[in-house]
Amino acid sequence: MKIVVTGATGNVGTAVLARLHAAHEVNEIVGIARRMPDESSAPYAGVGWRSIDIADPASESDLRRAFTGADAVIHLAWALQPNRDEAAMRRTNVFGTARVLSAAADAEVGQVVMASSVGAYSLGPKRRRVDESWPTGGVHSSHYARFKAINERALDVFEEAHPGMIVTRLRPGLIFQRDAGSEIARLFLGPAFPTRWLQTTRPSVLPLPSGLFVQAVHATDVADACWRAVERRAAGAFNIAAEPVLSPELIARAFGASSTIPFRYRALRAVVDVTWRLGLQATDPGWLDLAIAVPTMSTERARSELGWSPAVTSLDAMAEIVDGMADRADKPSSPPLSD
Repeated sequence: MKIVVTGATGNVGTAVLARLHAAHEVNEIVGIARRMPDESSAPYAGVGWRSIDIADPASESDLRRAFTGADAVIHLAWALQPNRDEAAMRRTNVFGTARVLSAAADAEVGQVVMASSVGAYSLGPKRRRVDESWPTGGVHSSHYARFKAINERALDVFEEAHPGMIVTRLRPGLIFQRDAGSEIARLFLGPAFPTRWLQTTRPSVLPLPSGLFVQAVHATDVADACWRAVERRAAGAFNIAAEPVLSPELIARAFGASSTIPFRYRALRAVVDVTWRLGLQATDPGWLDLAIAVPTMSTERARSELGWSPAVTSLDAMAEIVDGMADRADKPSSPPLSD
């Protein structure tokens, strides 16, 4: 079985490569990334690498060649920055995804597995679970959600145009692993934002909005879901998240805080907006809107149809990324995961 992975050196891509190496059915793995990793280091060793920037309009022919003969393409490539330049992010996240789909169709790939997100969902309930039929209109104040929703519509059109191809959409919650600590701190706080103080000092209280309920999952569990979808040739959408749902109290616990200070959402949003505009931190307020608005997902379909069950709790996954940010943990052999 030949599997091609785009975004193969990132947070999820690195975990997917490790999972594919463990699958005896896979005899060829092709990794696509803009910047090449250290190919002598696990899990990047034993992978056929192609340096392709999907944001480049000329990349489609290179993608087509890389996809030829593939049983499945797992599309993970995504740009989270520069969030002050949405046009640049659109070139990768929307136009790049369109190129991946077009190349997959031309190469007659058997299956496309797309990393969508809980962020694709429209405003929904927090106190009850929604399944994969919930509308995927996104949250309009979030560039991330808008792009995910656009790609969901592109997949709708693609599925209709290519009924013979298996199309799979994975919609995970927040994805964490220790080795992504440096990358996540850099992307969401900024490269100069200090986090090493967390090694010795944890906040006693954490100011969080009372309506902040989020779902998280470890990168290795997302990778396992990707492989199970390929192994079972499972079509359709699958929500991917671990338990429990992270409440403000549980988020505080992951940071080592003993309690939370209820914070009005509008006040916190204003602080995030001002500090982002001033360049003091790297998270735009759309991310907060997204966290407050998206629904709580049911993962019953993934559990029943994929036989998937997360090995890491959401609380442990979040505690792991907090520790990773404290230590600026990275993976030197991967450009995206290293400083």
